Amino acid sequence: MYMSRCIELAKKGLGDVAPNPLVGAVLVYKDKIIGEGYHKVFGKEHAEVNAVKDAITRNPHIPLDECTLYINLEPCSHFGKTPPCTDLIKFHNIKKVVVACEDPFEKVRGNGIKILRESGIEVLTDVLKEEALELNKRFITFHTKKRPYIILKYAQSKDNFLAPEFPTKENRRISNEYSGRLVHRWRSEEQALMVGTNTALTDDPALTLRYWPGKQALRIVLDRKLRLPKELQLFNQSCSTLVFNELKDEKVGKLEFVKIDFNKGITESICNTLYSMSIQSLIIEGGQKLLQTFIDSNQWDEARVFTSDKFIEKGTKSPKISAQLISSEFIDNDLLEIYSPAMD
Repeated sequence: MYMSRCIELAKKGLGDVAPNPLVGAVLVYKDKIIGEGYHKVFGKEHAEVNAVKDAITRNPHIPLDECTLYINLEPCSHFGKTPPCTDLIKFHNIKKVVVACEDPFEKVRGNGIKILRESGIEVLTDVLKEEALELNKRFITFHTKKRPYIILKYAQSKDNFLAPEFPTKENRRISNEYSGRLVHRWRSEEQALMVGTNTALTDDPALTLRYWPGKQALRIVLDRKLRLPKELQLFNQSCSTLVFNELKDEKVGKLEFVKIDFNKGITESICNTLYSMSIQSLIIEGGQKLLQTFIDSNQWDEARVFTSDKFIEKGTKSPKISAQLISSEFIDNDLLEIYSPAMD
């Protein structure tokens, strides 16, 4: 119950704490929560600090050395933007700590648990471990696979087309407005959004948060020969935008041009660059060629597919994907299905 509350609290930081993990913390005294907190903003206080502050403010008469601290991720043991949380726990003589899962970050990776135990603090681990791993799938993928957590997102017709043969402003929209609003919420939860050259040219997407509040993600577009018109919304300097190309490295205002090799290992080049920039999550919003390239290279973690009740009959076919269905639901007349890579 207490660890579930930690996870519930941690989710509130989604979109605001990356590249840090989502963490919630709860202090319990005699089967009662006396303080709780979560990591709210990157660079600010961690969950443990906020839980302790909350407990001291609301229950100053209760001794912390008689409390149990619940936390969904191993406490940090190194100096980063803030001091180690292991020091905080030891300072307040908290007698017992319950941890959901180990931190995969190389500067922690079991060391936080080790420090606490060597200080005489009882540490219980692996409580709701699977739920905790799912919560921090972005952070964990980044540190274990050395690349962002990659989400493929696309909308298709009932007969499996992404777009009609001759797309126009009037006919290119496939999913409904409620699905569109949901996509904007998703954008607020991730660090980067990417489209291919044809999608940028045909759809002229802004890749911004117009229908949901939140933090604007990094916009990314592929433009191999730098032939995309500068009048496109992606080049309007309204927010940070990355242009992968093969001609130049240059920064102009909020536009950054980065050279990569388009002839071999394009997905690896993209992932390596984003990893070096500490980008932990990426939504690929099209087009068909870009989506298929990531699918074929097995560089993806989740696919979110809208299927409308419309028929197109002729046009751009949907990507071919071997995947395992995780969940499905209707968004008005759109069917939203979530997939993960198929198990071997």
